[in-house]
Amino acid sequence: MDHLEKQSSAHFKRYCKTLRLQNDARLINEYKKLHAAGGSWPEITQGMREVGILDMEIYLLGDHLFMIMDTVPDFDHDSAMQLLATKPRQAEWEATVARFQRTSASATANEKWQLMERIYKLGE
Repeated sequence: MDHLEKQSSAHFKRYCKTLRLQNDARLINEYKKLHAAGGSWPEITQGMREVGILDMEIYLLGDHLFMIMDTVPDFDHDSAMQLLATKPRQAEWEATVARFQRTSASATANEKWQLMERIYKLGE
């Protein structure tokens, strides 16, 4: 296990990622609406499940996003992200959300969302 991958239990792996949004309150509000319940496209959720993502949460502070991604135990991050990029409407979704993010319209989710290093865990 490398320093970016977090084994949270025997039942799943946890990855934490970060991304910066454009520092524009109107765009941030629109981005939040896209990610509210029922806001994301069904194909995006389906694609994530197909590559082994069990659960995902995204948190916002100012223009900083923080993602918690729980996956199947044998999840291989790099190959799963490559496969996810080929799923239906994934490239279209990435281009749509890119206008809110500090990134380019052609960047994949893996290029935008940066893996974070865990530096502390209670009890370790």
